Amino acid sequence: MLKVAAIVGARPQFVKAAVVSRALRSRDGVQEILIHTGQHYDANMSDVFFDELDIPRPDCNLGIGGGSHGQNTGRMIEAIESLLVRERPDVVLLYGDTDSTLAGALAAAKRQIPVAHVEAGLRSFKRSMPEEINRVLTDHVSTLLFCPTSTAVANLRNEGIVQGIHHVGDVMYDVMLSAVALSSASGILDEVNVTSGCYSVATVHRHENTSDPEKLAAIFEFLRKQAKECAIVLPLHPRTRTAIQQHAIAVDGLVICGPLGYLDMAKLLAECRDVFTDSGGLQKEAYFHRKPCVTLRDETEWRETIDCGWNRLWKARDFNVRSEIDEYGNGESSHLIATMLLSEL
Repeated sequence: MLKVAAIVGARPQFVKAAVVSRALRSRDGVQEILIHTGQHYDANMSDVFFDELDIPRPDCNLGIGGGSHGQNTGRMIEAIESLLVRERPDVVLLYGDTDSTLAGALAAAKRQIPVAHVEAGLRSFKRSMPEEINRVLTDHVSTLLFCPTSTAVANLRNEGIVQGIHHVGDVMYDVMLSAVALSSASGILDEVNVTSGCYSVATVHRHENTSDPEKLAAIFEFLRKQAKECAIVLPLHPRTRTAIQQHAIAVDGLVICGPLGYLDMAKLLAECRDVFTDSGGLQKEAYFHRKPCVTLRDETEWRETIDCGWNRLWKARDFNVRSEIDEYGNGESSHLIATMLLSEL
């Protein structure tokens, strides 16, 4: 019996865990323990994803969230280590680049438990981003590195990591394919009063943007200017809401709503004209729906979306010539990961 301790804490991880957990639990000889750190604890940032995507309820919720990066990571390491000592898993499965990811990686490495990292090898090459530090450190203590793209594979090899690397495609594509039919029933367009094809979608939540008042003001000025041409629907992250209130940043002209579940967001993406975001995941999802995307950052870890013309950085002049991206797999990435966990461990 292979015992897998999967650690999640933030909404992008809930989405990825939905398909991988389903693939693991469909296999004989696998037991999955799902641990929620509590990093995202608001119902609209957490509970709704478990309900909509039919994710098994967590076996343990650590309830750790709301502090600084250092506070959260330290408290998570301590709590996760206690669980690992008690449960004695064969592998710790991690997703993405959050504080929960790094805490799980360090706790497992200290206990000499193999780490498997989904979305390994992504690099923005900007070490001032907390997410970049989390990615790099997690990859360097991982035994199995599940890469979504060949660029991610090359990044790892350039850092001297040569073993345990697998190019499996993108589990987010798996999720999108499974959610298309479910999202068709969403009434979100009526709720925010927009018409199919006549609006854009925007999100702003990255710490590098929300912690810098000047940068955040510039982003919202840019979005308000774009909204004069086409309505922009902006589901507002709690951290961003606090920042714009604290610094009195103007948001008039934008269609503001609260955080949305995955299915409502998928519906908005499917019916929109284009996307403005600082989210790594949403850059890819825009491509999955074949929507042009403008990334509200000065770099991106998803370079292929830039190279193939579906994405551009917000200060760049224009898009590259558009072509299809063949990196993300065929919707079977989660099953590849399940197979490799069983065969390798």
